Amino acid sequence: MTGTQFVHLHVHSTHSPMRGVSSLEELCALAQQQGSPAIALTDTNGLYGAIRFIEQAKQHGLRPILGAELTTGDHRAVLLAKTPDGYANLCRLLSERHCNPSFDVLTSVSRYRSGLVIFTDDAVALTAWLQDSRQDLYAELTPGPTMHEVLLVSQRAELPPIATNRVYFSHPDGFATHRLLRAIALNTTLSRLPEDACCTPRQWLMPPALMASHFPHIPQAVKNTARIAEACYSDWRFGESIFPAFRRLTDEDAFVTLKDKTYAGAQDRYGVITQEVRDRIEKELTVIRTKRFAHYFLVVEEIVSQAPRTCGRGSVAASIVSYCLNITHVDPIKHHLFFERFLNPGRKDPPDIDIDFPWDERDGMLNWVFEQYGERQAAMVANQNSLGFRAAIRETAKVYGMPADETSKILSQIVRQKGLLNFSTPPTIEQWLGRLSQTLTLKTPWPEILMQALKAQDHFRHLSMHCGGVVIVPDEIRRYVPIEYTAKGLPVIQWEKDQTEEAGLVKIDILGNRSLAVIRDALAAIAAHTGRQIDYATWDPLDDAATQEAIRRGDTIGCFYVESPATRLLLKKLWTGMPPHRRAAADVFEYLVMVSSLVRPATNLFVENFIRRAHAGIRPSLHPKLDGVLDETHGIMTYQEDVSKVAMALADFSVEDADQLRKIISKKHKQRQLQDYYQQFCRGAKRNGASPETIDKIWKMIMSFAGYSFCKPHSASYAQVSFKSAYLRTHYPAEFMAAVISNQGGFYSTFAYVSEARRMGLAILLPDLNESDWAYRGEGERLRMGLMQVKTIPKDLGERIVNERIQHGPYRSFQDFLQRVKPEPAQARALVRAGCCDSIAGELTRPALMWRLYVGNDTTAGPLPIPDDYAAAQRRAHEIESFGFLSNRHPLTLYRRQIERLKPVLASQMHLFVGQRITMVGVLITEKSAETKQGQAMEFITLEDVTALYDATLFPEVYRRYCHLLSSNQPYLVRGLVEESFGVATLTVQDLQLLELPRDNERRWRARHDMLATDALPGL
Repeated sequence: MTGTQFVHLHVHSTHSPMRGVSSLEELCALAQQQGSPAIALTDTNGLYGAIRFIEQAKQHGLRPILGAELTTGDHRAVLLAKTPDGYANLCRLLSERHCNPSFDVLTSVSRYRSGLVIFTDDAVALTAWLQDSRQDLYAELTPGPTMHEVLLVSQRAELPPIATNRVYFSHPDGFATHRLLRAIALNTTLSRLPEDACCTPRQWLMPPALMASHFPHIPQAVKNTARIAEACYSDWRFGESIFPAFRRLTDEDAFVTLKDKTYAGAQDRYGVITQEVRDRIEKELTVIRTKRFAHYFLVVEEIVSQAPRTCGRGSVAASIVSYCLNITHVDPIKHHLFFERFLNPGRKDPPDIDIDFPWDERDGMLNWVFEQYGERQAAMVANQNSLGFRAAIRETAKVYGMPADETSKILSQIVRQKGLLNFSTPPTIEQWLGRLSQTLTLKTPWPEILMQALKAQDHFRHLSMHCGGVVIVPDEIRRYVPIEYTAKGLPVIQWEKDQTEEAGLVKIDILGNRSLAVIRDALAAIAAHTGRQIDYATWDPLDDAATQEAIRRGDTIGCFYVESPATRLLLKKLWTGMPPHRRAAADVFEYLVMVSSLVRPATNLFVENFIRRAHAGIRPSLHPKLDGVLDETHGIMTYQEDVSKVAMALADFSVEDADQLRKIISKKHKQRQLQDYYQQFCRGAKRNGASPETIDKIWKMIMSFAGYSFCKPHSASYAQVSFKSAYLRTHYPAEFMAAVISNQGGFYSTFAYVSEARRMGLAILLPDLNESDWAYRGEGERLRMGLMQVKTIPKDLGERIVNERIQHGPYRSFQDFLQRVKPEPAQARALVRAGCCDSIAGELTRPALMWRLYVGNDTTAGPLPIPDDYAAAQRRAHEIESFGFLSNRHPLTLYRRQIERLKPVLASQMHLFVGQRITMVGVLITEKSAETKQGQAMEFITLEDVTALYDATLFPEVYRRYCHLLSSNQPYLVRGLVEESFGVATLTVQDLQLLELPRDNERRWRARHDMLATDALPGL
């Protein structure tokens, strides 16, 4: 680097929230084109993109200089990390800025300035810091009207000047997007945006020569940029693992403790420790010792020991050490789990350990972690939230001053059309808008709004808390990364999970899992109702014949991980057509693990091959080098580690390279490295005799993992939970379905689960003040709805009703209930309409109870009438209003006349009409959007009639015609062709319309809802 070359030392990227316009890749690529030897990243109040910046700068041959612009309402300064200690101080400063309400930039910079280069145009700040020291302190000169004033300050104080352009975008045309982002951030319109809220149009990444031309009278300011760039540390080597410390033990003491705990756990798990078990333990302990992972395992084991029901998942389930420590619960020897997927000697980045807890226990576990380690050592991982497609359009329309209702209308049309635009390659913004204008008429200024919105899309907006990732360090976390506080008051680092891992910070995922709460609650109910105590930790239902058969049938609604339509359909196809001798020999659990891993994007062709081969019991190999590699999954790459195994076997990849290939497939920012690995794969496979066709076929299979995918240990861990769920569903359906509905958050709606419970033979009982708990309760063949199902009843009132009843006995009358609980009148009316008060009403009808609520304590009212009860139709309307569905009738029964006239085929009989065009009716249960290979939108839907669920497909042409109907709660009339695949029938939709009520029914229906809307009392 020459002493006269200009270097940009004040640059903002998209990681300056709602300020910076250009991506790190764009900035680094342009700096490289301009011949710059280095570039600094100085995002506003953060190091949000530091790790990604280092990667991009090195890829473009630039020396990365880390820094930030520290701003408050009164002062601002740019701080560059001159040394590693300076970086630590920069992290501390930024943490103070975000976490200390009384933060004072002048005193804080004075305190932490060691190892930092500081420059600013703030005269007050320069004067204050000059009193401490003039070392590494500069006056910032930027082209513009204030530059002369700052130069005078520099000269008077004898401070060296430095030239910058305070860059916010790579090219001049980025200014419009910058203004848009600022308007969105300040919640104002473009016309009212204050001028001082934005930078100037000149603040782009000018070439060095152009920058130098702005300082002909101050050449020293330009030269100083090069000198500072040379002085700043740039050989950043983040990535060495930073482990938590377990009880201040030395590494050796931690390892001895881990070994003792592992062998003690092995004794509990296996009874007899065989040589195979001992060899596997010793193999893993050797790697753990070499990689200094002992502390990590011990910390996680201590966290897990605080809860009786957990599920260790992810690649850690491949470890026998974690199995012996009760971190995971799947035997890695029995299920042939690949330890190297979790940890191998060449792995540079630390793998994280994922632990699921019941969803309502997770916050308690996080609190325990912070009590143990404190905010000095622990913090949550962040999500870096960006403007999504819809938010970008909505926010841009707002700053253009468009009415909210018009925006919603246009947005719904755009979203509906978005998936229908067929592009063989990703379009430019202009191409996308051009195609959209062919299907939508967009009035001015909507074309401009959409153009600007698409430019603003994906820009970083703010941090939120990761769903469970927590980082624990051995000393002070603020020396590694800046910290902020979440709305919940928890500390959160400024990096998302990928940068966290690449920086070497070891992450533990403490996650909430609703299915573990379902199992917990079901087991508690079973113990209460039957006296049978099932110990979660030792309970193993994998050999239960009835459960196995239920899984084969796809009867898994409510069962975690395997209840989606796609998974149930695959289970049915796999087992329905399997020959009896194969069916008897096949391991249901192992196939469940495979099936749950195969249901992912881009695997349709592979799934069909998998089913055929499973039925035939064959395991074809694509190449002799792969013989035996994929036998377990019938020659189909199913698990993430299959990518590594194939790369090693066919292309001679090392364990380390194979693992890196697996990791970068799904990372968009790693596409350049992926191309390098592709070339390496082709060369290696060709050396081993693979033909170009074979290489292409295998690489396509590898690339099917580019979306989301799973490793076998992860799927095995979850399949074990699935199996336990299926066992409970099979043997204790009432307790299980009550727990599923009560914990909410499943794949389906409450209506769908209630319908399924009804199909399972359970009687659905209305909520009752003297019988219901807050949650659903199941016992025997009955499912009692909980007070939680009544829409307007808050949880505190529901629990008050239950607790009062438990403490002081059942409610003797409606008046007794009102006096003891004292609900709000509107809440009492809601309970009456829902039927919750029927058992305590005596001779009073529901309308009579409403009268008593209306009169209240008025003693002059005289005897009150007892009007007739609501008609059955009105009671049904009340149920829909109260619960969102009918409790004991299917909604299609309201359409009996039309259905009798149409004579549709029942879902339970659809399989009898394969190859025929039929008419069916159904309520939409769930839908899943998809795309063809050509990028055309299509849809998979699941409907139900009074007999069963059925699956249907809308291919692109049909989807285009009917997609606007798929958001209705009204039942559908569906016509299509019944097709069979592997013995399972589905419907290919050819025509779809809403099923209309008869006119007389419709008039009564609307009249009832009009009456309900006014909340009128009978007779008034």
